[in-house]
Amino acid sequence: MKLFYTGPLANAELLLIMLEKHGIPARQQWADPAEPDEGDLNRPTQILVEESDYERAYALFYTERQDEL
Repeated sequence: MKLFYTGPLANAELLLIMLEKHGIPARQQWADPAEPDEGDLNRPTQILVEESDYERAYALFYTERQDEL
């Protein structure tokens, strides 16, 4: 698995759902597993995708689209 995103839990959960809707399996984990889980939505979280899906995931979320206004 390859690291795709690191950021707040709230954003990571939305990204995870969007990846799954595009058929890209992903895994979520804490950036620092030793940090206590206090329900903080800003807690740093990582999203990992399979290396074989990384390029497609990157194209979906990070490549600048030419067809937008």
